[in-house]
Amino acid sequence: MTNLIEMITSSESSIRDRSLESALHGVTTEDLLEHVVALDEFRRESSNLYHRVRALFFLAAIFRYHLPATLEADNTGKIPQVGCQHLLARRFNEAIDCLLEVLSVSGPSDAITSSLAEAYHQLSFQTLADQVRRSVKNVAGNQWMFRLGHTADHPLRFDETLKARESDGLSFPLLSEKTAVRMEFSHSAWSDIFFLGMDFPEGARVLNVSVDLAVRGRDTVPQPPIETYLRVIDSPVIRLVRVDLGTAVEVTTVAEMFDFARDYTGLLKAALIASGIVPPGLEGCGQPIKDLLTKLIGPGLGLELVSKVNNIPKGSRLAVSTNLLGSLISICMRATGQVSNLQGGLNETGIQCQSGPTSPPAYDARNIGCVRRNTQLASRKPGPCSRRHGAECWADSRNGDRKVSA
Repeated sequence: MTNLIEMITSSESSIRDRSLESALHGVTTEDLLEHVVALDEFRRESSNLYHRVRALFFLAAIFRYHLPATLEADNTGKIPQVGCQHLLARRFNEAIDCLLEVLSVSGPSDAITSSLAEAYHQLSFQTLADQVRRSVKNVAGNQWMFRLGHTADHPLRFDETLKARESDGLSFPLLSEKTAVRMEFSHSAWSDIFFLGMDFPEGARVLNVSVDLAVRGRDTVPQPPIETYLRVIDSPVIRLVRVDLGTAVEVTTVAEMFDFARDYTGLLKAALIASGIVPPGLEGCGQPIKDLLTKLIGPGLGLELVSKVNNIPKGSRLAVSTNLLGSLISICMRATGQVSNLQGGLNETGIQCQSGPTSPPAYDARNIGCVRRNTQLASRKPGPCSRRHGAECWADSRNGDRKVSA
């Protein structure tokens, strides 16, 4: 019987790079259950993040594809209520313990294998997310966001320029930012993402260039295809708008900001959290968003955050979501004084990363993988919704920043 743990830990490519399907070809139900016991014990004891995550993916695949294929067609089974509750509450380790106990007593069934497959699959991504969270928390300038437990202790304040009404006495200034997208010349199929880079770092080196886009025959010059906007509004809510998706929501509670599956504005919510406007430490505080806004901007005021992606179809491989998130974080940091210059270009020296008695600590944005374009303060509204036409695009990298990343 193939040793799956050796496939995970071996430095020999002939062993490590085998597919799970080839390793499990022709195995019996009993063999699969032995693999499950060994892999589960290994993932609990291993101190190597990559090894743990790959073991979790192996377990998810065994329970999803390989073990059900060895069972009788009518072996449906039941899911324990406690295990189901743990799954719904995203307590995946507890759900796995409960389901494995049922598996050891009653044997495998379609219901149990399906539940375990989902639990292991979700736990693998939760493990990666936890690692990202720990990496962010380890930066000194970010730690305050995780320690903050009440809106009354929020250290950030909006720039006074954004709170000064226009000459009409009604509207507020509009902060706008335009951002390029990323083109990868080496095209290593996104192997630069950190999880794959851990296993094969020499294959995670890519050649990127920042590009503006234009439609041939329509546009005279290329333009940054990503636009973000921020302004103060006369309502104590956070209004999130995705122009290209035709989506607009108003967030009234802190809990809604952490519910990313609630609507199509999850990326905007992530930017507000990462920039410290709604610090991650406030998750579960149960407070209305107006209490936070009163401290951040002023009584009776709120903010509107808008994103607009111009005519880029899905699957473009131009890192649109990554650059959009970076642009949103950048504009939020500018608005709250975490970047020294409210307008103009953004560079590392302009990012405030130190705590002081008069200036709050700031989110460290130096590791955000995107190129920020010039930001402007204007008295205008975002443009109309832009529809995707699937037209041929051409790129101009003359104003882009070429970089090699690993």
